[in-house]
Amino acid sequence: MLSFAIYGLFYNSIGWRGMLVVGVLPALAVVYVRIFVREPVVWVENRRLQKVAKREVKAPLFSIFKRGMIVNTLNACWWMASAFITYYSVTVLFATHLQVDLHLSPGAIGEVGVAANLVTFLASVGWGFVADKYGRRAAMIILAIIAIPLAPVYLLSSSFTLIWWGFVLQGAAAAGGMQGQLATFMNERFPTEVRATASGFCYHQGAIWGGLVAPIITYFAYSWHLGFAIPMMVGTMVFALSYILALLVGPETKGKELVAELSIA
Repeated sequence: MLSFAIYGLFYNSIGWRGMLVVGVLPALAVVYVRIFVREPVVWVENRRLQKVAKREVKAPLFSIFKRGMIVNTLNACWWMASAFITYYSVTVLFATHLQVDLHLSPGAIGEVGVAANLVTFLASVGWGFVADKYGRRAAMIILAIIAIPLAPVYLLSSSFTLIWWGFVLQGAAAAGGMQGQLATFMNERFPTEVRATASGFCYHQGAIWGGLVAPIITYFAYSWHLGFAIPMMVGTMVFALSYILALLVGPETKGKELVAELSIA
C-alpha cells in the first residue's frame, strides 16, 4: 500500500531509483525483530524435550521428505506454488498493465493500488474469522473460486471505474483472503520439530515459481503482442484452479493446537 502511495505521489519527482531507495527502509525492521521478538514458547519447550530425551532432529530438511511426511510436504509445495503464481499474476505487473497498455498516470495507478491493498489488509483479518469458524480449506477455496471469474472482468476492460472496483475486489479475494491465511495453515500442517524448516522450504520453493511469472507474462505480452492483460488473466485463472485442487486433496487443520510434545524426533 505504501509503495503504491509513494509511486502515485512522488514517482514523477524521485523516479525509479528513488523508489528503490525507499524500498530498502522496511529491512530495518529486522533490528526490532532481532532485539524484541522472542522465540515461541512451544518451540522452546520442544527443543528442551528433544535434548532431555536425546531425540533431536539433526536434519529437519531431510525429515520432511521421509515416509509419513513426504505427501504432506509435496502437497504444501504444490499449494504454495499455485498461491504464488496466482498472486503474482494478479499483482506483479498490474501497474505495468495500467501504465503501458492503458496509459494511466502515476496518480491513478497509485490510487487503485492503495485502495486494493487497504481492502487486502481488511480481508486478511475478516477471512481469518471465517477460517476459524468453517475451516481453513473452505475459507481459501471460496476466495479462489471468486478470483477466477473476476479476473477477466477488470483485466479485459478499459473502464477505469470497472478496473478500480475489480482490482479492489480481487485484492480482497486473491490477495488478502487467499494469501492472508497461508502462515496459519502452513504452520498447522507440520509438527514442531520441523515446522520452521518445512514452512520455509515449501514457502520459498513456491516463491521460485512465482519469480518466473513476471518474465513469462512479459514475454507473451511483447513477443505474442498480447499486451499484459491476457497473460495475467490466464495465470490468475489457471493457477487459482490449481490452488483449489491442491487444497481439496490436502489436510484440514481447523482446531489443531500447536504442542511441544515430540512427534517425529
